[in-house]
Amino acid sequence: MKNTVQVFGRKKNSIALAVISGPGNGLIRLNGVPLDLIQPELLKIKAFEPLLLCKEKNLEDIDIRIRVHGGGKIAQIYAIRQAMSRGLVLYLEKYMGESYKTDIKTIFSNYDRTLLVTDCRKIEPKKSGGRGARSRYQKSYR
Repeated sequence: MKNTVQVFGRKKNSIALAVISGPGNGLIRLNGVPLDLIQPELLKIKAFEPLLLCKEKNLEDIDIRIRVHGGGKIAQIYAIRQAMSRGLVLYLEKYMGESYKTDIKTIFSNYDRTLLVTDCRKIEPKKSGGRGARSRYQKSYR
């Protein structure tokens, strides 16, 4: 029987759902596409930073499936990072023990706090009387 954990990550309007299961073959898929085929390379590296941070934790036998939708490319990458890191922390806590969890959680929080905590900032809606949320149209006195 497979041990499975399902978590999500959010950034702006993007939502990423990660399903982490093990023991497996070490497959990583993003929207059904294998990790090797994801382009561009720099964005792939940024998205899969949590795996690079926990290389020494023997996670080769864990399968990761991620579905992401909404928002732009950068917001999707940050949602993927968050879902993956939260999932790894939860998986390690649930199936490997508390000591693994505390180690990896400190690694993630020391590197970047947004790997575990949602950034709650949203875009403020536009109001009437101006071009944006706060800017106003120029006023003429004469």
